[in-house]
Amino acid sequence: MKSVALHNLGCKVNSYELDVMCQSLQEHGYKIVPFDEIADVYIVNTCTVTNVADRKSRQMLHRAKQKNPKAVVVAAGCYVQTDPEGIQADPLVDLAVGNNRKRNIAEILEEYFRQREKLEETSPEFPDKTLGGSTVIDIGGTREYEEATLTRTAEHTRAYIKIQDGCNQFCSYCAIPLARGRVRSRRAEDILREVEGIAKAGYKEIVLTGIHISSYGIDLEEDAWEQGTSLPGKDYRGRSKLLDLVEKLHAAEGISRIRLGSLEPRIVTRETAERLAALPKVCPHFHLSLQSGCDETLRRMNRHYTAEQYLQSVEALRLAYAPEKPAITTDVIVGFPGETGQEFETSRSFLEKVDFYEMHVFQYSRRAGTRAAEMPDQVPGTVKFCRLEELLDLTKRQSQAFRRGLLGREAQVLLEEEKTIGGKRYLIGHTGTYVKVAVEESGYRPNDLVTLRLREFLTEEILLGCELTAESEGSPVT
Repeated sequence: MKSVALHNLGCKVNSYELDVMCQSLQEHGYKIVPFDEIADVYIVNTCTVTNVADRKSRQMLHRAKQKNPKAVVVAAGCYVQTDPEGIQADPLVDLAVGNNRKRNIAEILEEYFRQREKLEETSPEFPDKTLGGSTVIDIGGTREYEEATLTRTAEHTRAYIKIQDGCNQFCSYCAIPLARGRVRSRRAEDILREVEGIAKAGYKEIVLTGIHISSYGIDLEEDAWEQGTSLPGKDYRGRSKLLDLVEKLHAAEGISRIRLGSLEPRIVTRETAERLAALPKVCPHFHLSLQSGCDETLRRMNRHYTAEQYLQSVEALRLAYAPEKPAITTDVIVGFPGETGQEFETSRSFLEKVDFYEMHVFQYSRRAGTRAAEMPDQVPGTVKFCRLEELLDLTKRQSQAFRRGLLGREAQVLLEEEKTIGGKRYLIGHTGTYVKVAVEESGYRPNDLVTLRLREFLTEEILLGCELTAESEGSPVT
């Protein structure tokens, strides 16, 4: 029995696909071992969203070969798609597997071993890294969704469900369309079947994930492949296909929570916000990708909305969920080419006005093959770092204020893991708004969904919950 160690880099889509590979390998008789152990095969599911991600991908591939020089080192995923020359030139990588071929990882490995055994009889050479071009395809030209069904995941309480792949937006800074191709949606009946299986396996929360889930379903319409980017995720009647899917999944038995991945702001209208708020299983936690609060910067980024339109989407959600306050999170890039001090200040002021629960702030990373890489007025690294630090301080203050507003209230918490803090054992979980909460063990177990009173801060990022008493019941549930 050959042993395989796997390591994941990047987004939740990658996490899902790593689980798919792990499941397939186990079904084919491979033994899964930790990445820091000696293995016959090492698989690194790579990421290419930034230059740092590229570097980490290379580091993990090289670390694997150093761990066991005789092992087969496999590079899989986005870095393979965007830098095929680099993969081919890297002597420490034995096999390359691109996106849309990960579900076939077991068969690919078997073919690799067959070819290597055959070659060893006649020469010391190893098989071609792509097995004659069969393991890496032209991702930009495919319409095929790589269908796979998970029955279990690495997490024990929350399951990520991939509903689509690819992106048609072509933001000027982003290499992901080069790595993932155009939008390809999964059939609703296949998604529902997987969710029902996940529910039977005991998972209580699902997270719908993809590269651009707001575009879900656009390619399922006749001739939609040629329609471009005019209206993400809506059919020709203007109805959100994603929301149609969520409503179907809401009826699935056994699932208590549905959490949505990153959303395109344009998909959130008053109508869609009201439809979401009418579904109690949908967590009131919405990640609306922004990138900048300055219209001039947004135009250079090729984002398809203004700051004011973004704010209207946020207000639609807050109005639909009133008097409760949904958690709104976002992504922000600092130091985009041409971002002046005034543009940054405009963006910072807008971020303060929106008042997010959390912001994921990144320095602009120059990506080969994107329009932004060739733009003039590239911002110096020292300036980008200072702007990053300023926004990190802002998000820390906003996050603290959001958590503080929950104190004294009730919240449903899905308990996930045991942890020792300050010498005491706690169970840690998340509210529907994705605020982390701890409770003393007292008979609870991971995967319990419990209602707690949020009493105080245990740490800067974790609230302390306690069991409800008869006197305390009746406060709003978050």
